[in-house]
Amino acid sequence: MATQKLYAGAKLRELRTKLGLTQKDFAARLGVSLPYLNQMENNNRPISTTVVLALASEFGLDVTELSAGDSERLVSDMREALADPVFQGKMPPLADIRLTASNAPGLARAFLDLHQSYRQTHERLASLDEALGREDARGAPSPWEEVRDFFHYCDNYIDSVDHAAEHFANRKGGHRNMRVAAVSTLGNAGISVAFDDTDVLRRFDASTNVLHISARAAPESQTFQLLLQVALTKQDALLEATLDLARFTTAAARDIAKIGLANYFAGAALMPYARFHAAAQSCRHDLELLSSTFGASIEQVAHRLSTLQRPGSKGVPFFFVRVDQAGTITKRHSATRLQFARFGGACPLWNVHRAFETPGRFLRQLAETPDGARYISLARDISKPAGRFGAPVRRFAIALGCEMRHAAQLVYADGLDMTRESAFEPIGISCRICERKSCHQRAVPPLERHLVVDQNLRDVLPYRVD
Repeated sequence: MATQKLYAGAKLRELRTKLGLTQKDFAARLGVSLPYLNQMENNNRPISTTVVLALASEFGLDVTELSAGDSERLVSDMREALADPVFQGKMPPLADIRLTASNAPGLARAFLDLHQSYRQTHERLASLDEALGREDARGAPSPWEEVRDFFHYCDNYIDSVDHAAEHFANRKGGHRNMRVAAVSTLGNAGISVAFDDTDVLRRFDASTNVLHISARAAPESQTFQLLLQVALTKQDALLEATLDLARFTTAAARDIAKIGLANYFAGAALMPYARFHAAAQSCRHDLELLSSTFGASIEQVAHRLSTLQRPGSKGVPFFFVRVDQAGTITKRHSATRLQFARFGGACPLWNVHRAFETPGRFLRQLAETPDGARYISLARDISKPAGRFGAPVRRFAIALGCEMRHAAQLVYADGLDMTRESAFEPIGISCRICERKSCHQRAVPPLERHLVVDQNLRDVLPYRVD
């Protein structure tokens, strides 16, 4: 297989700007000529091995940061936005989209913000009777979307919060007594904990300084909520400083993000980075074994695995997604080339949808996306009962996976025939941007393809994709 050339001009410019160096000084430090550096920064030349080594030795750069993770996210998001009917199928060539994402990421993000604003305005106009007279009837990203994109483009890893959580866990003796440590920490802050027979998972009464936790919840959920309160109580300054740097446009987005950061702290304290990373490698990412070792749920473990992106100590780059029974994506993250649709559901050919049919079991799938990338995907349902008869059951399914080159590090790859071409099922991202011509589950035609409709022929689809 031919070695893929590394183009990372935007990363080079970002590093040089952060260091406050001119192109001349930067080129000298890297041991290359000024014209050569200029060509690399403009992606006219790939970054050479010599430059990669110089970046590591001269500036201590984690060279994995030069990977095209952000660029692939932007490409996926731009393709989905450009598939909007407003563009009438005028999809630019993929090569042009990739050039924009790699050479002008700021422009790409501005385009995405503009498209998102258009979608919001369009949706409000579609329900004009509700929008009229409202002071907030403006085209702007919803708070949930703004927070989702914040974590998405942070690679789902928040360094300062992760280190603070790990420090807390190490200082308190590790994950073995996190529940006790959380209650003790809250007690030292003047907060008592009460376990109540109620459906409400967590409620903090500021007037009495009592934290009420549902006694019906699973033990791992109780511990997680205790640690979340520790984050809100003891790490408030850190959370607020992180929010200041994020520059959210609305107070609602900031409030949602604060809960997201507190959740992040709770997961990182329950599964501290270094120990969890080492344990995951040792057991080859066995979710059930990690769950019992760290006292966490299967979903918490899978989500944590997708956040192991600490510079200098990165884990396997996973994708992680959670869907409801309607196929709507409720959580998503990918450190791989596979990027999920920003709007709507996931590909129906993906095994995550079949997980609802086999509760309590792990489903394995070898899959191939239209770009030729191959993955191993693990799916399982995660029902969330409320702990009493008659209470509604929240049903979700999760999927965790990685590219095939990392398959040997997963216990779930054992016994799979990965040499057989037919073993890899074709999956896509979104029907509107999927290039497959003969998918039997296609919901809508791809906008960048020409359709042929024959009134005398009815096959699986009522049209043919050229």
